[in-house]
Parts: sequence; structure tokens; C-alpha cells
Amino acid sequence: MSTSPAVASVLRFILLLVFVGWLIIWIVLPTKTFRDSWRPNLQDHLTSTYFGDQGVNLVLFSFPVIFIAALSCVHLHLIQTRKSNKVSYSTYYSTSFASFWRRPASVKAPLGIVTAMELGFAVMFVALLVWSLTNYIHVGFAHLHNMHMKPIPGLKEWEAKLRSVSYRLGLTGNICLAFLFFPVTRGSSILAMFGLTSESSIKYHIWLGHLSMVLFAAHSLGYIIFWGITHQMAQMLEWSNSHVSNVAGEIAIICAMAMWVTSIPRARQKMFELFFYTHQLYVLYIVFYILHAGVSFFCTILPGIFLFIIDRYLRFLQSYQRAELVSARILPCETIELNFSKSQGLDYNPTSILFINVPSVSKMQWHPFTVTSNSNMEADKLSVVIKSLGSWSQKLYQQLSSNSVDHIQVSVEGPYGPTSVHFLRHKALVMISGGSGITPIISIIREIIFQSTKPDSHVPPVRLICAFKNSADLAMLQLLLPISVTPFNFTKLQLQIEAYVTRETQQQPPSDPHKLLQTLWFKPDPLDSPITLVLGQNTWLWLGAIISSSFFLFLFVLGIVNHFYIYPIDHNTGEHYHVSFICLWYIFLVCASIFIVSSAIFIWCKKQNAIEEGKRNHNAKLSTPATDIELQSSPHNHESLIAQATQVQYGTRPDLKKILLETKGSDIGVLVCGPRKMRHEVATVCSSSLAHNLQFESISFNW
Repeated sequence: MSTSPAVASVLRFILLLVFVGWLIIWIVLPTKTFRDSWRPNLQDHLTSTYFGDQGVNLVLFSFPVIFIAALSCVHLHLIQTRKSNKVSYSTYYSTSFASFWRRPASVKAPLGIVTAMELGFAVMFVALLVWSLTNYIHVGFAHLHNMHMKPIPGLKEWEAKLRSVSYRLGLTGNICLAFLFFPVTRGSSILAMFGLTSESSIKYHIWLGHLSMVLFAAHSLGYIIFWGITHQMAQMLEWSNSHVSNVAGEIAIICAMAMWVTSIPRARQKMFELFFYTHQLYVLYIVFYILHAGVSFFCTILPGIFLFIIDRYLRFLQSYQRAELVSARILPCETIELNFSKSQGLDYNPTSILFINVPSVSKMQWHPFTVTSNSNMEADKLSVVIKSLGSWSQKLYQQLSSNSVDHIQVSVEGPYGPTSVHFLRHKALVMISGGSGITPIISIIREIIFQSTKPDSHVPPVRLICAFKNSADLAMLQLLLPISVTPFNFTKLQLQIEAYVTRETQQQPPSDPHKLLQTLWFKPDPLDSPITLVLGQNTWLWLGAIISSSFFLFLFVLGIVNHFYIYPIDHNTGEHYHVSFICLWYIFLVCASIFIVSSAIFIWCKKQNAIEEGKRNHNAKLSTPATDIELQSSPHNHESLIAQATQVQYGTRPDLKKILLETKGSDIGVLVCGPRKMRHEVATVCSSSLAHNLQFESISFNW
């Protein structure tokens, strides 16, 4: 293991080199040099009867990203197995250079909170789009009447330019589509390499979606106008055998428009179910986009879609197994804590997310919730806290609070979370929450409690500022400590809690003193199983094997079948294949390769997990670890432990600006999770010139 840091450094250098090379390809793609010099030379060397004209696109656009994703898995596995993992991350992120780039640079609508690094990358990406569009148009105007289309007698120059610009808008939109699926690949090794999670990257998906829709909408509108003024409206009904299918493009843009309109923030918040179900049209959108654009463009955007399909299929395999729900705690503030059984080999970091589906509430809907338990302190339990806010959570709360159920069928996906614990790098922490935003903070505090139990440990002092609407919501503070924490553990933690009840001037008596807290225990079901990692302990290595093997299988079968049977002419008739059939063949082959390889590795890992879990259970019965003494149940009431550290103020809101600016220390980590207004206020303070010691980190999952 002593060589692993050096190996990891070499891998990072290789990954950076390949990534930069891939970006350079996108930069030179729209230029005349690439069109007239690079591409012809590459086609001479890479075009073959195995991959046809797509050999160039597969080598330039697909292979580099697949290579990066697979090699990132190896790098992440090495990082995961290093004992100095957290120390190395803390050293890197505590540098002044990194701190500067992580500070909020913009706290304004419509982008919300944007760090300096995010703003820099956004500006560079927009510059890439502008560069590409201008070069595409410049090159296109030089070849107005050579666009692989039927010549139109009497076509005016401005009409030809309109057609050329409309076509180039579509080419530029293709760049956005190439990146669109990376942020929503939950188990992505590429996101993990950049220290990102899918939940924190959703905003990138939203930005890319808006950009792509503006470009594709302009592309579609431009062609409709062109067909109208040249009296070719019949083109809208054309499904060509050898060229672009206009009907497929129209179906794709209709699906995309439906997703775009329902994803507007106000519409999404008020009609979430409509947004959720409409967004499932993404499957039709991608299929008809490929049928419209052709195989060549499919190969340029293939990496993002390829990795997303792998992730989506692995999520399906995990969700197909029912999770074992052991118990549920019902708090008086219309909040429930679900406690699942998990395998002891399942480890996760604080602020991880678990997606939950309850068929008795909704068979289709999946909702993300923060995992509040700690995998180090609660080896066989995984908990999430759900506040009754929307229609889905209200139905679940009513179902559980009725006390008429003894078993609930639940499926889960995840947990997904950060690869390391970054917040421990700070010398002190100020955590701010509003309402149900306290749930990620629960997981962080439990991790700090665990770290404080280690010999010679140094954990940062914590100041928690939490705001609630009603005094009943104060019950959520009782979830800060797991049941197994002793007074010794708690006193080692320097925790100060300031709670603000905004809508009451004094503490209110409970509406029903006999039902302050209910605990429901569910009957076991042989079809339920503990939550486990879908690919076992060596998740990253197995994921890398799936990515590389499935892509190799795709290339192998594609090359063999093309060479010996179908490409590009049907040997039985001597005619060229319908271009749409070739597109469908590529789509089928990609999906089949992924399904075959993923299923085989999943079955193998499932068997290995069962063997390892059986060994752990057997060893657990034979011996009781001595370290469990500190985590035994305490005779002391948790309410009294929390009350000792809590100051409650009624009828007022926290003055966040005053609290933050008066905080002393050279390195103060500020973590906020709550309503948009609260997050923006905290980010504004942390980005001011008066707060050089404040390091802002938003852990909210509201976009």
C-alpha cells in the first residue's frame, strides 16, 4: 500500500492528459482545419469495414471518456483503501487557492449560488458554444450549396444562409447534449473524481438542459421557417431512407419541449408529479433524436448516454430487491424516521442520499432523502428522516400514523454520497438549518461524534443555528444523537445549539401528551433483504470492469457483425440498409452489451456478498467486540443531553449576518441547508470582503 499514493498521482496525470485532449477535440471540431485536414487524414487511417465511417467518432469522442471513467474507478478504489484518505483530502482543500475557488461568486437568480470555480467553468463552456457556433457558421457559409441535401432551384442566398444557420444551431446543441447526462449519473466515477455528487450537480444538468433546448428550439424553428418560405412544408412529413428523418426530429423536439416546460421552477414545485412523469419522456427523446441525427452524431454523444445507462440499469437491479424496513419512529411534528436493516459491509459518508419508493403510496415515484444514521456507529441500521411536506410524504405519514400497518413494501436506490468527509478539515464549524434542512446536519454531527471517540482525535467545535416554525419541530433535535451514545461520547463533542421558533412566542404544550413519540415495529418478510452495495465491497473496481467490458463487447460485436454481415449493404438484396435501422441497431447493441455484462457481474457480486455477510453474522455471534462498550445504551435521557447544549428563542429569527461576522477564528466552515432565502443570505455574507475566515459550503438539495 506504500506505492498507492504514487500510483494515484500517475493515474491523475493520465486522466488529466486524456481529458484535456478530449476537450481540445471539441474545440477544433467546428474549425475549417478539422473539416478539411484533420478529419480526412483520420478517416484514411480509422475508416474500416469493421466500424465504417464511425471509427473516427468512436476514437475521438467515445473512447477517451470511457477510458477516463474506467481509470477513475481504479483511482477511486486506491483512494478508498488508503488509510490516510481523509488527511490527504483535508490538506488539499485547506489551501488558500482551493478556498478561493470554492467561495460564492454569485448569489443571484436565476443561477442561484455559484462558486468562483463553477462560474469559471460556466463561462468557458459558454465560450465553447459561441466559438463553435461562429466557426460552424463561417465554414457553412463557404459551402452554402453543399449540405448533403437535394438542390433547390432558385434558392436565394439569404434562404440558403437561413438553412445553414439552422443546421449549425443543431450542431451546437449537440455539444450540450454530449454533457447533459453526466450530472444525473448518480454512481458516476467521473463526478467522484471531481469531488462532486449527483445531487450537488443537478444544477449543471438544468443549465445544460436550458442551453440545449434554446439551441434545438431555434434549430427547429429555423427549418420550419425555411420550409415555409421555400414552399417545402411537405418536408415535415419526410422519413428518409438514407438521410435525416424530419419526423423523428419533430417527435424528439415535442418530447423535449414537454420536459422543458414542466421543468420550469414554478411549475416543478407546484406540479411535481407532472414534472416527474413528463421527464420520463427522456427515453423517447433520445431514441428519436438518434433516429433524426444519425449514427455519426450518436457516437459523439455516446459516452454520457453509455455511462448513464449503466448507472440506470444498476439502480434497477438494486431497486428490484425489496429493502427490509425494521421500524419507524413517528415524531409529533409530522416527521417520521424510517430504520432499515443494512449489511455491515455497507459504508457511506455523511450527507449521503437514499432514494425511496413505496408502492402503497406511489408505484412510480422515487424521492431522495438524506441518510441520518452513521455507518460506523450503527453497523446494521440505515435511517432516513422524512418531513411531511408534499403529497407523497403526507400520504406516507398518514399511512404510518394510523397504526394499522404491520409491514410496508419499500424499494431503495443508493445510498449515494461524497467519497470523503471534507467538513472535518475546518478548525470550527457553524451549521445553519431551516426546518427539515436539519437532516443532513444530523448525519454530520453523528460522524463528528464517532470521530471524537477515536484516541487522540481532534474534532472541530460545532455551533448549530436552527430555525423552526413551531415548537413541535424541536423534537427533530432529539435525532442528533443515536440511541447508543453515552454521556462520555457527548461531552467530548463541543456542541452549542441555538434554536429559533419563529411562529410562536412561547413554548406550547403538546396537543396529545400521550403520543409524543411512537415507534412502530414491522413484521419481517422473507422477500425483504438488508440494504447492500449493488456491486459489493469493491464497488469502484467492479464498476470499472462493467464500463470497460461492456464498451469492449459493444465494439467487438459491432465490428464483427458489420464486417461479416450487414455493413453497409444487405448481402441478400445488394441494397443499402435503411439509416433508421442502422441507428436502432446501434441503440440495441449498446443496451444489450450493458445489460449482459452488468447482469453477469451483479449476479457474481450478489453471491459473494451473501457469502461474506454469512461470515460476518457467524463471527458476530461468536464474539462481542470490546469497542462496543462505549456505544452501549445510556440510562440517561437523550432529551436532557440535548437540552444541556440548547438555547431556544421564541418569536424571532436568527440574525445570520451578525452571527457569522461575529464568529472568531481563522478557518470557519459554514454549512447551510434550508430554504433558498436562507441559503442565499448565508452565501452573501460568506462572499463579502468582511468574511475572509468563513468557508461556505451549501449542503442543500433544493435547486
